[in-house]
Amino acid sequence: MTGVRELTAVRDVVPAEDFRAAMLQWASGVTVVTAVDGDRRPQGFTASSFCSVSLDPPLVLVCLDRGANCLETFRETGWFAVHVLGEDQEELALRFARKGTGKFADERTVPGLGEAPLLTGALARLECRAVDRVPAGDHLILVGRVARTETRSGRPLVHCQRAFHGLRQRSPHVSDPTKRE
Repeated sequence: MTGVRELTAVRDVVPAEDFRAAMLQWASGVTVVTAVDGDRRPQGFTASSFCSVSLDPPLVLVCLDRGANCLETFRETGWFAVHVLGEDQEELALRFARKGTGKFADERTVPGLGEAPLLTGALARLECRAVDRVPAGDHLILVGRVARTETRSGRPLVHCQRAFHGLRQRSPHVSDPTKRE
């Protein structure tokens, strides 16, 4: 075949640095996931590993590093909220990506379903009942059934190649691949 390069070797294990380099090319949206712990203290983390799983029933998944301080909260919580961040929320993403306390210090929240703290200003909020937890390597996959959503207009915050980005407006002459002609 012309133009197609064949792989010369197949490895059983990809070195971590090769896997990391490949994944750096993947752009993803940025979310903050929140819940309350057993003492009703707010907990949260930034996640770029988030996606829809099913439309019927409405299910989403989010991945949490098993070294995260809030791991036990998300192992035990019945409810969590996913906040899809807008391009103006980089500081919020960075704050919730750090370990430690004080993530909610300057943040106004309202209690959502199961008392999950709801952040203001997100492009979308999905309030989820935890329905499954799957250990996967160094992460925990949380699966939630979406019980309530809220959206607003705006452009999403995107993470790619270890940096945050916004989306640029598409040129009007470029066709939309999602529309059928």
